Amino acid sequence: MALATKRVRKAVIPAAGLGTRFLPATKAIPKEMIPIVDIPMIQHIVEEAVRAGIEDVILITARNKEAIENHFDYNYELEDTLDKKQKKELADVSRAIAGMCNLISIRQKNPMGLGHAVLCAAPVVGDEPFAVLLGDDLIDSRVPCTRQLIEIQEREGASVVGVMEVPADEVSKYGIVGGRMLDSRTMHVERLVEKPAAKDAPSRFAIPGRYVLSPAIFQCLRETRPGKGGEIQLTDGLQLLAQREKLLAYQFDGTRYDTGDRLGFIDATLAFALRRPELAEGVRQMMKKHLAER
Repeated sequence: MALATKRVRKAVIPAAGLGTRFLPATKAIPKEMIPIVDIPMIQHIVEEAVRAGIEDVILITARNKEAIENHFDYNYELEDTLDKKQKKELADVSRAIAGMCNLISIRQKNPMGLGHAVLCAAPVVGDEPFAVLLGDDLIDSRVPCTRQLIEIQEREGASVVGVMEVPADEVSKYGIVGGRMLDSRTMHVERLVEKPAAKDAPSRFAIPGRYVLSPAIFQCLRETRPGKGGEIQLTDGLQLLAQREKLLAYQFDGTRYDTGDRLGFIDATLAFALRRPELAEGVRQMMKKHLAER
């Protein structure tokens, strides 16, 4: 069945990394559970998927990541206690997290790279197109970034990766795409390179962790040999996919925060706090105080 005739119902969220950039915080807790204000990063990612129309969220986890699964489960003791203390609003918040989607957890037993993590989801995804959302990339947009990509996939009947334009001195941090522009936002992808030097980059369009992919990517990943860092790179698998079927890149509308980086995490925390009416003025006053003291 053609890619365009099946609705995107499933999303894969790789969450098996060690989170070493956030040590010592991640020594005992998953990095995905670190909150942006009071909402764990992983919940923001799942909420984007749900808002995009996703029904099944497939988490790729590792040892000592049980806290993520517990967060998306019901907590009877907590909810019952809140109900008895007449804190219904908080109890409802807890229940809503558990009820937002069907969560499926798969363990990546060996840290063999992002491509391998996505491949772990193959038995659950089957022959359907699916989304991939990386937990280190928080994208704030009116229309969820994943929804934007799904709309391109539905219209064009092709896999699509979300991209953003980055400065030349930052291309070495990302998977970079190159190809032929179809319009001001859409590219027919012909080449992908994982973290190239600026002189070798086919463009300045980087993939910050949003994809809607054909199930054909699984066979491509099975055939992909380990690349940079001795890992199976998703970018390398996408290069093979681009040789076999149509692959598009779409410059999405939205603001991306790299929450896997400490400064990016602080940036996201400030931005999301300033959007909260009950916090915004207090945050502004704190910022003014700390800037004045410097």
